[in-house]
Amino acid sequence: MATSKTPGKPCNFVDHDQIWKAHINMELESAKNWPQKWGFLTESYNQAMQESSHVTHRILKLELPQHLKTRPATPPEEYLEVRPSPPVPQTTQALIGWRSAVPGLQLERYGRVQRGKNSFLKELGWALDACS
Repeated sequence: MATSKTPGKPCNFVDHDQIWKAHINMELESAKNWPQKWGFLTESYNQAMQESSHVTHRILKLELPQHLKTRPATPPEEYLEVRPSPPVPQTTQALIGWRSAVPGLQLERYGRVQRGKNSFLKELGWALDACS
C-alpha cells in the first residue's frame, strides 16, 4: 500500500486502503463494461482481417534508376594482397618488431609521421604550461 512521503503529516492507512480498493473496483467494472461500449472495434478489426486474407496481395516490383543502384561488393582478394610472413625469430628479444623490419610489412606505408612545427598554445599567445 502507498504511504505518505511527507514527514510532518500522519499517514492514515485505512483511508489509503479504501482508495486502493476503489481504484481496483473501478478497473474491474471498466473491464466488464468494455465489450458493451467498445466491442464494435474488435468486430470491425476481425472483419477487416478476414477481408484482407481473402484478397490476394499483389507484389509491386519497382525498378530503381541506374544512378541509384548500388554496385555489387568487390571481393577483397582483388585489392588486398596477403604475402607470407617472414620466419619467426628464435629468441624473444628478436621477436620485438620482427615484422616491422621487413619493408613490405611496415605500417608506415606513406612515409614517416611528420609533426607540425607550430604549437596551438604559441598561436594563441599562451604560456606553454597553460594546459597540462
